[in-house]
Amino acid sequence: MHVHPLLHSLWLLGTTVPPDPPLLQMSQESRQPSRPTAPLIPTARGGRAQRAMYLLLALCAAALCLAREPLTPTARSLVSHFMTLQLGVLLKGICYLAEEIFHLQSRHHGSFWRVLSACIPLHRHLPLLLISGSAYVALFDGDGWQLGLHLILASLGHLLTFVLGLHKPSAVEMSEMFETSKQNVAHGLAWSYYVGYLKIVLPRVKKSMEELSRANPNVLTCMETWKLHILIPLSCDVYDDLEKVDSNIQYLTDLAETTLSRAGTKKRVYKHSLYAIRDEDNKLWHCAVEYATPLQSLHAMSQDDCAAFSREDRVEQAKLFYRTLEEILRGSRECAGTYRLVAYEESAEAETHFLSRELLWHLRQQHCEEYTVHEGTRPCSPSATLSSAELNLQISTSDLPQPLRSDGF
Repeated sequence: MHVHPLLHSLWLLGTTVPPDPPLLQMSQESRQPSRPTAPLIPTARGGRAQRAMYLLLALCAAALCLAREPLTPTARSLVSHFMTLQLGVLLKGICYLAEEIFHLQSRHHGSFWRVLSACIPLHRHLPLLLISGSAYVALFDGDGWQLGLHLILASLGHLLTFVLGLHKPSAVEMSEMFETSKQNVAHGLAWSYYVGYLKIVLPRVKKSMEELSRANPNVLTCMETWKLHILIPLSCDVYDDLEKVDSNIQYLTDLAETTLSRAGTKKRVYKHSLYAIRDEDNKLWHCAVEYATPLQSLHAMSQDDCAAFSREDRVEQAKLFYRTLEEILRGSRECAGTYRLVAYEESAEAETHFLSRELLWHLRQQHCEEYTVHEGTRPCSPSATLSSAELNLQISTSDLPQPLRSDGF
């Protein structure tokens, strides 16, 4: 007689443990891995910086009113500062124009107006420069030499600022700029991962889980876990063999393959692997698990000097990758309820079972969600190894290897 490979694997992975009563299952919840107090993934920036600007503007205006300075000198100083700011924008644009004029054909399709508009935002700064300059001349009560000297000194100050590199935006400004314009590396990777992979495979995950559950009803007992669990380590360390990462994670079998012709490749195969996760009580929880492969690109970039990609950049992009992917999948109807993003930050101390405890936390959360939905019924308990009676029902009478399903799966 021959035991099916999947059931034989389950028999090897543990010992028979009777199902836990609800009280014992609740005690197991207390041993689940503690969650970090601080959120791992940053949320999108709000408008607090803009509100702070308005507040400081109001405070400055109030202080100016309390100073009770004469109106004309105050207006002259204010207009003077505003004009010098616009002059700085104009000078910086001229400096960039000196470079871009040599890329007229390759970058700007031979249009000088496009070059000028790209270097100097004329529609915003030129009118302000003309208005502030005219107001300054009207309020100026000295000779023309003093006016010219003031403009020369203002230009000198701005050019020194450019030469010393003091005009460059801060790291926060750069981060906000890229996040707002959706031009981060993480945005491109997240969209590529979704369009080129997840959008194809996720709608088929539940069907594959259902087929395996019909053939092996003791394996996938909780429908709430019929999802693809996508591992997103913020360190971007992606391993090819989960069994070597954590001995409590054991490979069982593969789900049904999806075969499609894609981008010139005939019969491209997509498939997922099913794993058994052993908990503290030697029970087995089952789920489909895999890493988010774009994280390998982020890790490789941080190792290549040509990419100029630091470890800090890598972590920031990994967090943004998670947030972007979550937003994309949340808006996808065909992928709803077919995935679980598992983002985690590995502990500084070497823990041999960190990954299995992280997965167990998510699986227990999903079991609780199903129990909440089906209130009044007994919650799904993780399957231990099958009892001898159950094994006898699954044993084939043939000496030849048999498929898990009669239709050849």
